[in-house]
Amino acid sequence: MAATASTSQVSPPSTGDAVRHAWGLFAALLLMMLGNGLLASTLGIRAEGEGFSGSAIGIIMAGYYVGFLAGSRVAVVVRRVGHVRVFAALASMASTAALVHAVFVNEFVWGGMRILFGFCQAGLYVVAESWLNAAATNQNRGKMMSWYMMVLMGGAALGQLFLNVADPSSFELFVIASALVSLAVVPVSLSIGTAPSLIDLPKPLSTREMWERVPLGIAVSFGTGIASGAVFGMAAVYATRAGMSPGRVGIFVAAMSVGAIVFQFPIGIMSDRMLRRRAMFLVTMIAAGIAVVGTRADPGSWQILALIFLFGGFSFPMYSLVLSHINDYMPVGQAIAASMQVVFWNGVGAIAGPLLTVGAMGLLGNVGYFWMLALIHSIMGFFIVARIITKEPIAQSSQQPWRTIPVRSGVVLAALGRKRRPDGSIERRLLPRNGNSDRSADVSDPSKTP
Repeated sequence: MAATASTSQVSPPSTGDAVRHAWGLFAALLLMMLGNGLLASTLGIRAEGEGFSGSAIGIIMAGYYVGFLAGSRVAVVVRRVGHVRVFAALASMASTAALVHAVFVNEFVWGGMRILFGFCQAGLYVVAESWLNAAATNQNRGKMMSWYMMVLMGGAALGQLFLNVADPSSFELFVIASALVSLAVVPVSLSIGTAPSLIDLPKPLSTREMWERVPLGIAVSFGTGIASGAVFGMAAVYATRAGMSPGRVGIFVAAMSVGAIVFQFPIGIMSDRMLRRRAMFLVTMIAAGIAVVGTRADPGSWQILALIFLFGGFSFPMYSLVLSHINDYMPVGQAIAASMQVVFWNGVGAIAGPLLTVGAMGLLGNVGYFWMLALIHSIMGFFIVARIITKEPIAQSSQQPWRTIPVRSGVVLAALGRKRRPDGSIERRLLPRNGNSDRSADVSDPSKTP
């Protein structure tokens, strides 16, 4: 009688188990964002106190995003020396950059250190995101990325509370920011989880090809980059010029991050239940309307805090919406490469955001901050309407399910799509069009590639 082989079915780990397994990584991300959020606000307040010109402040704040674009290419180094070593090296450099701000109070030094800090932060995101993706499964990846977003935004918000610890005109806040970033190495080093190997990136997609297929993807990603660069890079400067105390500046900056956390999921669910472009238009125009109201609000009232909370809630989810829109239209297997184009143009926009906002504030006064945010969201709204009029939408049933994706390096988006098997072949994971099941294509066998 032939023996019957039995195959045991191993259930995938739950989201809770996966989160507990990645505790070291989440703790490191939280510490990293505490330091990042504190440093950004401290620089804005201190630059105003030191009498730096508006153009100098804009260039300093834009420097972070210049470094961020360059740092997103650190994946090659990760392949050579490993995740933990690269994480430790980048955290050490970022910690040093924070300290140099306190030692040399100079526009040129601060600009250079801001570029270095942005470079290190981008590299740290590359390491953390690819590590986190390797710890997740198809069943819990969406939830894990949602936890990731909440840790990042929550850390940035909580970092503002340290503004009450010391006077921004002294060196203590820079030291605290440096210490927080340095401490991020500790939980990563002590974590029992095994660091993954970074997989190969997909074949790139040119900007021309992207524009021909999904022009709205490039336009909105560029616009959301300007908005995020303006609102984050210049928030502390606006609040300081408005006469807010350092503690209130921290609350002002934190409110937008809290708003993003609160509204991400409701907006994502809404976008799955209606045509995506209509959802994008509705969200961006609400953000524009809130910004217009902000131009008339009293900076000393609690109304301004409520408005920046709502603005963050409607502005930041636009990035996740545009990625979902791209997944709706791009051919299967190319959405990941397209997403990396989105990351690039979002970064370019983020560089321009602080510079444009400085110009608006120079022309219109402090209210130019909100007028700039209203303008960019209105322009995105008009472009979306133009696409709705000239391009037929896909059926709602064909839309990809929405995911919470923060504005980050883009390497994690490649990791979402590919996984290296133990035998060395690459499995490309493709999100299904109907969102009901997982599909995989074995790219080691061309005959199995869709």
